[in-house]
Amino acid sequence: MFGPRIFGIAGWKNSGKTGLMVRLVTEFTRRGYRISTIKHAHHDFDIDKPGADSYRHREAGAHEVTIVSGTRYAIMHELRGAPEPAFDEIVSRLAPCDLILIEGYKSEPIPKIEARRLEAMKHEPLAPTDPHIVAIAADHPVENSALPVFNLDDTTAIVDFIATTVGLGEPLRP
Repeated sequence: MFGPRIFGIAGWKNSGKTGLMVRLVTEFTRRGYRISTIKHAHHDFDIDKPGADSYRHREAGAHEVTIVSGTRYAIMHELRGAPEPAFDEIVSRLAPCDLILIEGYKSEPIPKIEARRLEAMKHEPLAPTDPHIVAIAADHPVENSALPVFNLDDTTAIVDFIATTVGLGEPLRP
């Protein structure tokens, strides 16, 4: 396989996407895989705090601000009116890993599981109109689906399914 292995979680607001993502990352990591994630937000967000040095750098007009410590680093890139970067551009910026898990990006042509919860904002199924949805994970019975259906909390079965779907082999070694 060429390029990184990518698998997505799609669903409406409050469908359980983030909880599922966290459980998937935890289980893949427990199995020894190096996992990266991309979360698409449909709203403005800020990972920096007003008054922090890095925030002040951005407010002064810096194009990119990098914060580095002995435990992590973060690069914030200000678009300053430029269009949102393409999905492929974001993927290309990530370091090599075993699997990239995607939350959101409903319209990208990547294999996805549709998350469904009774408490979701909408209940219209995505699967019938998205040929890239390969399974459903729900907290309620799902009828009339030709796709595999998992309990939303059955993390082990979902991880096994994703690993098989993307052809995940042995974990990368550091």
